[in-house]
Amino acid sequence: MPRVKRGVPARERHRKILKLAAGQKNSRHKRYRMAHEAFLHSQAYAYRDRRDRKPLFRRLWIIRINAAARLVGLSYSRLIAGLGKAGVAVDRKLLADLAVRDPAAFAELAEAAKKSL
Repeated sequence: MPRVKRGVPARERHRKILKLAAGQKNSRHKRYRMAHEAFLHSQAYAYRDRRDRKPLFRRLWIIRINAAARLVGLSYSRLIAGLGKAGVAVDRKLLADLAVRDPAAFAELAEAAKKSL
């Protein structure tokens, strides 16, 4: 069997991992073994947190809608119930955006919710 010299592929692999671990602290961006471990952990955290982000944003939207609803004299639950009875199909993301960017339009929706209750 012929002799195989493995210097170039290993160096390329190491360089790739060290580049991906560039933002790490201490030895984690300098030494291959620690950099590789840091890279694997970072990828696992990124995968997990892409899923965790969705309920976090929903919570944020609900907080914003509740704050805006209290300004027009409703609670969050009464606002959502009223919008449902009024047949207004607006999701929480859009409601939160209206509450922040266009309070007048949000107030109109809140009035529609009040009337249906």
